[in-house]
Amino acid sequence: MAKRSKRKQTARKKFYKRKSFFLLIGIFIGIIFVATLYQTSVYFSTNESCMMCHVHPHAEESWRLSTHVNNSSGVTVNCVDCHLPPTDNTWAHYSAKVALGARDVWGYLTKDIESIDWDKKSELENAVKYIPNESCVKCHQDLFPQGIADEGIIAHLHYDENAEALDLQCISCHLDVGHYNPNYAHGQMTGIPGMGASYAVDTSQYYKEATPITAFVNYTEQIPGTPLSFNMIAIEGGEFMMGSPSKEPFRNPDESPQHEVEVNSFFMAEVETTWDQFWAFYGETMSEGRTPPEVVFQNNMNATDVDAISGPTPPFGYPDQGWGQGDRPAITMTHYAAETFCQWLSAKTGKKYRLPTEAEWEYAARGGTETPYFFPGSPRDFSDQGFMRSLFKPKTEVIGDHVIYDKNSSGRTQPPSEVLPNPFGLKNMLGNVMEYTADRYDPDAYSKRSGVTRNPLVTEGEEWVVRGGLYSSDAADERSASRAHTQHDAWMRTDPQQPKSIWWYSDVRGIGFRVVCEPDSGLVR
Repeated sequence: MAKRSKRKQTARKKFYKRKSFFLLIGIFIGIIFVATLYQTSVYFSTNESCMMCHVHPHAEESWRLSTHVNNSSGVTVNCVDCHLPPTDNTWAHYSAKVALGARDVWGYLTKDIESIDWDKKSELENAVKYIPNESCVKCHQDLFPQGIADEGIIAHLHYDENAEALDLQCISCHLDVGHYNPNYAHGQMTGIPGMGASYAVDTSQYYKEATPITAFVNYTEQIPGTPLSFNMIAIEGGEFMMGSPSKEPFRNPDESPQHEVEVNSFFMAEVETTWDQFWAFYGETMSEGRTPPEVVFQNNMNATDVDAISGPTPPFGYPDQGWGQGDRPAITMTHYAAETFCQWLSAKTGKKYRLPTEAEWEYAARGGTETPYFFPGSPRDFSDQGFMRSLFKPKTEVIGDHVIYDKNSSGRTQPPSEVLPNPFGLKNMLGNVMEYTADRYDPDAYSKRSGVTRNPLVTEGEEWVVRGGLYSSDAADERSASRAHTQHDAWMRTDPQQPKSIWWYSDVRGIGFRVVCEPDSGLVR
């Protein structure tokens, strides 16, 4: 018994020794694994590792030129500091790291780097997906540092009080802090671009008179007191089917029922109102104690007196977003500002300029066609929506010649020279920017009409109808019948002013307008 007990004790000792040995080996391997995993994580958090996949032009250069590298504190902000949640939230940080890392590696291995539109990816709509707010706040805990400007205090107070309720994003106002953009301006605009105090103006090239209209034909309007002119197209009135037929792909409920509408003849601008035109209006009317236009007309003041019209206050930043001005469409102004521009233009030219009604807009956009677009093709062929798009890429031929949309815009507006006109000779009726109309939005407006409706105009509703889609729209939303409307509160989320601006929107970039002119009754049949 003693020998047996001794053998058991010996066997037990050997077992525990082996167990201890393997346990130590396991602990050692675990330590090595954790250390390796940590070092791997550390390496793949370095700027150098990020740039192994992010090889697009100027990524590193624009970062090194940004205020996150060049600042008075001497602190360098690295890629992961902005693009990942803070390490305080371990799960959020590492889960985002794995997800984004896998996505980047897959894209690097499977995509043609040269074909990626990097300009589009640098725009705000894409950037907000990769900059969590908590990362900004982690470093910038003091929103009111010494030396901050009054405008900054107002803006940061608005953020501090409304960040969660309005889902405010830091990057909406600070797009260039991580990657320097020489065309991006932050802060309040203090003058008309290119027209500072030392700017020499050659008035010898300014028009003295507006263009006289003696027949219902196309004409080139001259804006007196400026060197600017623009083309107006004569659109002969007629009847058309407004809305979309029941079998049109991607149609929405507010496009039905399709119904017959008649519109009078009118002139319409060949292109959307340009920055050159809008800055001329701004320069003559910007608000400095002038009388608001509604007061002018309510009190029967001289509505033809340009000096009586109060125009926009300065916007925060440059509302062209750094995309360029000139003949690109003017954007981000409110419906009120667009209407005031029309009043100014009417006063300058002695004609009656205004925004088009929704019916006039669709009639002009169709250009005499009855198909989804004024050019050949089905929305199913061009759209990214639907099961087939997961298997095959949409067609870009034909539509890309006529429309600035998601596939060819680089995430920004483009000059009108980039597209072909519709059958009436109008450019950018579809795409580039949404266009204001004179109608209030009513989703059931069409169902309230019967027979042939002549010159309809909806005057009741909270929002305004906008038409034509914009540079970031899918082809499904670029159809001639597609309707949309303003979203006033959402488009003003980040405006910190109290009261908020009546002239400029802070949170929409693809909104603009074009003008129509009512001809004298003697010019048309």
